[in-house]
Amino acid sequence: MAKPLILISNDDGITAPGIRTLVEVAMKIGEVVVVAPDGPQSGMGHAITIGNTLRLDRSIAFDDLGIEAYECSGTPADCVKLAKHHVLKDRKPDLVVSGINHGSNSSISVLYSGTMSAAIEAAIEGLPAIGFSLCDYGHEADFSHTEPFVEQIIRQALKNPIPENTALNVNIPKKSDEKIKGIKVCRQAHARWQEEFDERLDPRNRRYFWMTGSFVNFDKGEDTDEWAIVNNYVSIVPCQFDMTAYHAISILNNDWDI
Repeated sequence: MAKPLILISNDDGITAPGIRTLVEVAMKIGEVVVVAPDGPQSGMGHAITIGNTLRLDRSIAFDDLGIEAYECSGTPADCVKLAKHHVLKDRKPDLVVSGINHGSNSSISVLYSGTMSAAIEAAIEGLPAIGFSLCDYGHEADFSHTEPFVEQIIRQALKNPIPENTALNVNIPKKSDEKIKGIKVCRQAHARWQEEFDERLDPRNRRYFWMTGSFVNFDKGEDTDEWAIVNNYVSIVPCQFDMTAYHAISILNNDWDI
């Protein structure tokens, strides 16, 4: 029986440690093709390249593993589009996986995440998809403990198809002395970043700004991704690209004079 075809991308760039971990896990399960940005694209959200040229070149990043790989000058969403329409052409991936992101993509961060945008783009294209993130921003983040969870979730997604028009957002707690308790299917927590902008001067005395801030969780529910991560569970949030606020339709129709 033919191995499943797994397309891999990310937003940290093709040489990031997280994508290598993901490739090493996925290649135990199926045939892997990598199409990823040629450099960091974190925080790009669902941006696509429309006013500049896109470059796609063969990469040697995974030659030691015998994996076909390409690096793209564009965004994570660009990578998935080029993979489907140019690299794979008539070959349809059985699964698209993105990551493993270096840092959390829980709660509101899913909107800004290039990692999840690659997965969402795959879902838009009618492909089952998962975005994986490690909740560790440390320079020397250890991805090793993510491997059994990534493998388990990928195998489940291939065995039991992800619902149509849905991408899974998976966040894995950082490695600690405490063993991860398990996996929880969650909802996205109501939380957001409270930004501050530090005003500075460059060496030519020109003003610039550096964005800082803190993450604030307003949600006390125990069914959220934030609760799961804090309590040392892997969280899975099913995400959709239909952003219609259905509850507001009747309000607008009934209360607005339109």
